[in-house]
Amino acid sequence: MSPVPGLHHVTAVCSDPQDNLDFYTRTLGQKLVKKTVNFDDPGTYHLYYGDRTGTPGTIMTFFPFVGAGQGRAGNGMASAVAYATDTAGFDIWTERLTRDSTDFEGPEERFGTRVITLADPDRLSVEIVETDEMAPGGFHSVTLCLADTDPTARLLTAVMGYEEVEEEAGPGRSRLRLRAPGGDRGSVVDLLREDTAAIGQPGAGTIHHVAFRARDAEEQLDWQDRLRAAGIAVTPVIDRQYFTAIYFREPGGVLFEIATDPPGFAIDEPEDALGRNLMLPDRYEPDRARIERILPPLSEPA
Repeated sequence: MSPVPGLHHVTAVCSDPQDNLDFYTRTLGQKLVKKTVNFDDPGTYHLYYGDRTGTPGTIMTFFPFVGAGQGRAGNGMASAVAYATDTAGFDIWTERLTRDSTDFEGPEERFGTRVITLADPDRLSVEIVETDEMAPGGFHSVTLCLADTDPTARLLTAVMGYEEVEEEAGPGRSRLRLRAPGGDRGSVVDLLREDTAAIGQPGAGTIHHVAFRARDAEEQLDWQDRLRAAGIAVTPVIDRQYFTAIYFREPGGVLFEIATDPPGFAIDEPEDALGRNLMLPDRYEPDRARIERILPPLSEPA
């Protein structure tokens, strides 16, 4: 069976949906490709950002829980998400952020390439990574913060097909890089261990789960079987309208998902209208008026 090709999407929690929308569309230049609701809590938005069509490997999603308390990244959580850009693009990013007086840290060097780090409005770490190995504009990687990296590394390599690339170590910390063969968008996962890291605290500004790609439903079912054969408890297939999903906890506690590429975000609205309207699954359509009254208004990006 082919290895996982990389990331499908990353889902996080935020507090104010308007601040979130402004940052990801204006500061980061992402497109709002779907405005819908949390299927388990329809009084809350589920916002999807990505490239023009929401290509797997570009999709950052948020549950905006208005008034949510501040979370804290730590052991057992994904602690950062990174976007890829080429060398010329990296210089443009740093110049633009400096010109716009946007706070960022770096550049620092990591595995021989430059990285800058921004904090979104809820202090989620968002990185821009210089690389000529991936198409610009999509994900480069996620970082998982773990008390012990070995069990997670074994899952990613022995079961999911990742390969260990390199490790950087310093006083009290180490970072192990793994890569899915093929170099697709979001093919890198970094495993970070820090002596001073505490257990993560869910809340605004933290990553809820990390989703990997399955090219189709058949491949997803094969992964479900393979994970169960490896002794990992995995959910049944769940319909998320724009993909189907299975979920499981990796050994370090991070919630993983495997999501299908199809059917995609144009299933319920045309590509040229993606993100303009509130889209609801059929079961919530009869409650549209009530849901729209509950949801806070959003000013669409220019």
